[in-house]
Amino acid sequence: MVVQRSQGINVTTPSHSLEEQLSRRLDELQAERSKTEAHILSLKKRRADLSKSTEVMKQQVRERFESLRSVLSQDEQAVLDSLELDLRQTRTRLDQVLNNWKQHQNQVSKNITSTQRTLSESAGTEEDEEKGQNETLSAKKPDASEKEIRLNDERFEKLLKTLSSISKQLKAQLQRKTLLLDSSPMVIDRQTCHSEITVTSDGRGLSFSGSAHSAPENPLQFDKVCCALSGSPLAAPQSYWEVDVRCSSAWAVGVAYIRLERKGRDKGAKLGRNRNSWCVELRSGHLSAWHNDRHVACQGVGQASLGKVGVWVNYEKGQLVFYDADNMVVLQRFSAAVTPVFDRAHHQFTEPLYAAVCFLKPPENQIWPNHLELCHLNNP
Repeated sequence: MVVQRSQGINVTTPSHSLEEQLSRRLDELQAERSKTEAHILSLKKRRADLSKSTEVMKQQVRERFESLRSVLSQDEQAVLDSLELDLRQTRTRLDQVLNNWKQHQNQVSKNITSTQRTLSESAGTEEDEEKGQNETLSAKKPDASEKEIRLNDERFEKLLKTLSSISKQLKAQLQRKTLLLDSSPMVIDRQTCHSEITVTSDGRGLSFSGSAHSAPENPLQFDKVCCALSGSPLAAPQSYWEVDVRCSSAWAVGVAYIRLERKGRDKGAKLGRNRNSWCVELRSGHLSAWHNDRHVACQGVGQASLGKVGVWVNYEKGQLVFYDADNMVVLQRFSAAVTPVFDRAHHQFTEPLYAAVCFLKPPENQIWPNHLELCHLNNP
């Protein structure tokens, strides 16, 4: 027992209370050690499971690619077999012609021998002359159809062109496959839409109506420029989406900070004409890339009009790439490393980015563009 004096009163404190506190503390520590050990075991199991899961995934990928290789191998063999069949058929026809000429050759040789024998055995009597005349062989001329006996070169050239086209498409789809892993669902924020833009019920399709629909004024709404932004910023470190532009003759597709101006027609409200937005745009049949009111002609643009524009953003690295989504040709790449025209200082993104689309005014005597669509990318 421990005796303490407090204000003239003797207080007795049992000595075992400290022991109880230490004992409880020890129990708590032992329980914490047990929980920690269990958690470590759980983490180790998860670590081992990661390796197992990855091996299963690898095997599934191998099977998919093996299936692709099998299809390609079967088709290759079928094409080779068709070429071999063409060869056999052509050879058969040519052999028939060759046999006819050999028969003619044999007949000519026989006539030569017969004629020589007659010359050596006779004195050239009238009877012999008549016999020689009777054995005269008419000259044989090549038939015009012989020139038509050849391998089907036209069909072969078509085959090579088709295989080349398939190869390009396959390469593009394999590249697109990697980007699709970063696909982000995009939905338009109706509050940002210009009053002459109508949005479909799923929030993906935009149509230019040509006439304003009544709605209360909204500070988020573009009042002069026919633009719209996505309802939420890009959340993932890497994001990819596509916009179907086939039904529009003048458009802009890009990304913007939320502070892009909404009122008026000044450059601060137009995509690519300020530091707050980047875009590619089709205007008067010319495709160009814009940022901070500077622009360049887009790369890799052929004669065919664009069907879909792909947009890929790597937020952390400050990279923005626009693609022709049908063949995965890069239209324009914005980055701090490769930006000869644009200010490199503006290619480290400092704020959340939003998808942006815009209807542009077409040249005179052309109808206004009427539809843009944010593509569904969940389905292959």
